[in-house]
Amino acid sequence: MRYLNRNIVLTAMCMLFLLLGSTIANATNIADEVTFTATPASKGAIFKSGEPIEYNISIINSLPTKEDGKVTYRITDLHGKFLSEDSVKISMDANGTRQMLLSMPARKVGFYKINLMINVSDYDDTIRRAFGVDPDKIRSAYTKPADFDQFWKETKAELATVKPNFKMTEMPDSGKDNRKLYLVEMQSLGNITVRAWLTIPISKNKNKKCTVLLGLPGYQVDLKPGFGDDEDVAVMYLNVRGQGNSRDVIHTDRTGYITYNIEDRNKYVMRGVIMDCIRAIDFICTVPQLDKDKIIITGGSMGGFLAAATAGLDDRVKLFSAQNPIFSDIRNLPTDEWPMNDIIRYSKIKPGLTMDKIYSNLDYFDTKNFAPTINSDILVGIGLLDHLAPPENEYAFYNNIRKNKKIMVFENLGHEVSPEYVLYQGRWMRDSFGLF
Repeated sequence: MRYLNRNIVLTAMCMLFLLLGSTIANATNIADEVTFTATPASKGAIFKSGEPIEYNISIINSLPTKEDGKVTYRITDLHGKFLSEDSVKISMDANGTRQMLLSMPARKVGFYKINLMINVSDYDDTIRRAFGVDPDKIRSAYTKPADFDQFWKETKAELATVKPNFKMTEMPDSGKDNRKLYLVEMQSLGNITVRAWLTIPISKNKNKKCTVLLGLPGYQVDLKPGFGDDEDVAVMYLNVRGQGNSRDVIHTDRTGYITYNIEDRNKYVMRGVIMDCIRAIDFICTVPQLDKDKIIITGGSMGGFLAAATAGLDDRVKLFSAQNPIFSDIRNLPTDEWPMNDIIRYSKIKPGLTMDKIYSNLDYFDTKNFAPTINSDILVGIGLLDHLAPPENEYAFYNNIRKNKKIMVFENLGHEVSPEYVLYQGRWMRDSFGLF
């Protein structure tokens, strides 16, 4: 029980960096008198090419009247383009039930949205879902820039010229939950100061080195100290430039952050943000109580993107967990959703700035382009209903990873993961680092 309790406490911390996203999609739509459910015939709503798309439909009619009507499906691509629609007539006796297998034509590789609708005499409802077809075969149509690796090599070299001036300040409430709490300050790219919160378990063993969980923030999330009762793991939460307590130089509003200097890839905010994460690892490697050979990085949404970029640029990362990472396959992201809608809006008010120019710059920050150089063990979680990090884009990233990877797909979730992911991540970390 001690193992499980510590595992739950630690891994629950990882959820702090997830942006608030879509809520869990209802598995069942219930009216006062009718229940309408739809369950994919294939596990996780993932189907094979050449096989029909099938859902098990269940209808319970508690009305005292006979109900006649139809069940309809409507399929679109992830961008909302209509693909097909058809209906099946149904009839239910009063206080009756109906079970049926709704079978639809096979689809090619990719992900799709599906609306399953019931329309009978006294009841109408719609279940909104998504399904995939052979997602392991998804590949992006867009390659990374020829000088991508050189760009980041030069960026890391520039960071190396900045004196880090690491500073650890023990805080007044240090000792809570038997952990020392420190404010960490350091100089990053452009001599910008970034800050983090570090908690280290108090131990009688002066030579003990702790595994380090480095938590990276979601978009415009102010990370606070992470406590817990795990005596084997130190927790460091990083507030990158322009977020939380690292807003000295960059202090945009929420909308302006994603477009800050986007017209110049060498000045774009995310270039510095990624280097902030690298600098945090530099810091970890200088602290005697921390084990530089046991570093796990984790984050959700923008934090997932940062975790992927950091792992792709720094082999000191041994485990990497990303939940719903944004910015994957950027040129294929929906233009009516964040972040592209804010970016497009920005391009229209900047004279001479075109989306072609922006896309050319953003190619250097595309999550999928960091994937081939990731050497750590990897865990990824996605939701099929995610409109900010669509599953097709996520697989364009995931399929670029060459080894040691696992993906957990949640068919009824949006921009989030379930507690199942959180618990698995904790066990995976402890097993990988031999923390028993």
